[in-house]
Amino acid sequence: MATVGGMCVRTVTSISRSLRHNIYPRVTWNRLQSGQYCTTNSDAKGDKSEKSENTGDESQKIIENLTAEGEKLKTQANDFKADSWWSKLSGAGKKLFQRHKEDDNWKDKYMRALAETENVRQRMSKQVTDTKLFGIQGFCKDLLEVADILQQATQSIPEEELKKNKHLEDLFNGLVMTEAQLQKVFLKHGLEQIIPQKGEKFDPHLHEALFQVPAEDPKMASSVATLEKLGYRLHERTLRPALVGVFKS
Repeated sequence: MATVGGMCVRTVTSISRSLRHNIYPRVTWNRLQSGQYCTTNSDAKGDKSEKSENTGDESQKIIENLTAEGEKLKTQANDFKADSWWSKLSGAGKKLFQRHKEDDNWKDKYMRALAETENVRQRMSKQVTDTKLFGIQGFCKDLLEVADILQQATQSIPEEELKKNKHLEDLFNGLVMTEAQLQKVFLKHGLEQIIPQKGEKFDPHLHEALFQVPAEDPKMASSVATLEKLGYRLHERTLRPALVGVFKS
């Protein structure tokens, strides 16, 4: 209501200014023309002067009416109080306002429900992805023991015995091929070995320290000294840290 009143006041004020700037100069110009024309024709001077006066009176009346109307609208706008706007609404207006308010509430609830649904969808999508990637985690942990046994078997046979016994050599080659094939299957499913090198920085997420040894160089403090047992990780998730010895700091 106050906004409508303000718009009406600004409109009336604009019209009044326009009339003052456009009508008064024309009246003055007509009067000047009538004064100049007066030197040659006194009758024409009377007619033009009378018309100018009539035009000026009419313009003045229009301006006064518009100004009064503007003041009236301004007074009504000033008398309007924000705390009484509800009482001034009609029954239909109140119903429309209530319906609009309810629509806003339902819209807010709808947007919140959409946001919650999107969050649930993202969480479920992540869970499905993790299930696909790490669903074989338990199975891989069980196979790690098999890989360790094959590795120990191939490392426990001396080379001299392999040269003396042909059957032992064939058995050894079969174990090596089996271990190599098993590692290929591991890589196919995202299972990789963790093989830290001597002097590599100790990482608690990938390594597990079993003991400490004196450092050969102070710069090698808190770094890997020896590898005791291989580690494995599945898609960047550590299944078993590598068991290592660490240089003393």
